[in-house]
Amino acid sequence: MISRRSVLGLLAATPAALAFARPAFAATTETYAEGGVAVDGSDMVAYFTDGAPVTGSAGHTVDWNGATWQFANAENAAMFEANPEAYAPQYGGYCAYAVSKGYTAPTEPDAWTIHEGKLYLNFNTTVRKIWSEDIPSNIVKADGNWPTVLEA
Repeated sequence: MISRRSVLGLLAATPAALAFARPAFAATTETYAEGGVAVDGSDMVAYFTDGAPVTGSAGHTVDWNGATWQFANAENAAMFEANPEAYAPQYGGYCAYAVSKGYTAPTEPDAWTIHEGKLYLNFNTTVRKIWSEDIPSNIVKADGNWPTVLEA
């Protein structure tokens, strides 16, 4: 019979285990694009020009790197089309911290950092805080894992 102490211990450990659980999907594309729309339809240029995430529009799109990227306006779409590498998030828009740990995870628009002119997205703002504790070291680790993590 399972003791009350065992059940309570298991329940106490569950949140920590879930916080660091590997996502249940394997990435197969170089860009995080559910339904073919890159990075949940966020305007990547806006992170640089507005300093904030902005939702893109199906009326302003650019097809690049196997996905459709959406933008808030035609000007941002043109800027991205002229130089996508300057605006596209690192690691295909997958969670930068997850890639540094050897796996992929989806991202949230509000969990972002621009470091040395490059955009990094994270799973959520809590993970972004962990990522931000040592960005240079995390980048080195993520660069070493990218793009082989896509084969996992």
